[in-house]
Amino acid sequence: MPPRRKLSDLDRGRAIGWLQDGVAARQVAQRLAVAPSVIIKLKQRFQATGRVQERQCSGRPRVTTQREDRFIQRQAMQQRLATANNIRQRLQATTNTVVSGQTIRNRLHNFGFARRPVRGTTLTANHRAARRAWCTQHVRWQRQQWAQVLFTDESRFCLEPADGRIRVCRRRGERFAEGAVLERQRFGGGSVMVWGEISTRLRTLCTSGQLDRCPLPE
Repeated sequence: MPPRRKLSDLDRGRAIGWLQDGVAARQVAQRLAVAPSVIIKLKQRFQATGRVQERQCSGRPRVTTQREDRFIQRQAMQQRLATANNIRQRLQATTNTVVSGQTIRNRLHNFGFARRPVRGTTLTANHRAARRAWCTQHVRWQRQQWAQVLFTDESRFCLEPADGRIRVCRRRGERFAEGAVLERQRFGGGSVMVWGEISTRLRTLCTSGQLDRCPLPE
């Protein structure tokens, strides 16, 4: 187990007690599963201040107020597709507060926002009504009834690198260096469709070929 970086107040007191009893700093570190440097710094701080608590650091002052943070949150909720730079520009135009796009992303992260959307099928009003009706009809189903249902799905696996965004780490001047160029097939490179199912009564089936020619077991 790797050594810890911090100690609780109780462990700090125990460490000082052992040190005063003549136990070596390295042995104290082994007992508390921390690096010896942690115990040495604790001993030096206790000798200088007589305290074992760490000094509270003020840290870097925030560049936005709570009111401006709420403004950022409202903008993100009202305009779901707005980028961090869009919100930064609106904040500056409204409050004259100049911040970076990274600051906006930090605030959104603190509020619990995620930026990657879930890709789904477009649903019309009829689709939504049908799904709601289906859920209402099955909301009180028991386990025995769900045991008669077979859930299926299919996924496409690309034979070439994924067709989404792929990033590469390269230094300046290495734009066309070997290892920094992503090769791709002009027309996709091919893919494989995989079909799977899950239920309480059947094992997972592995099929190849046309699915309509692979009957399910009784």
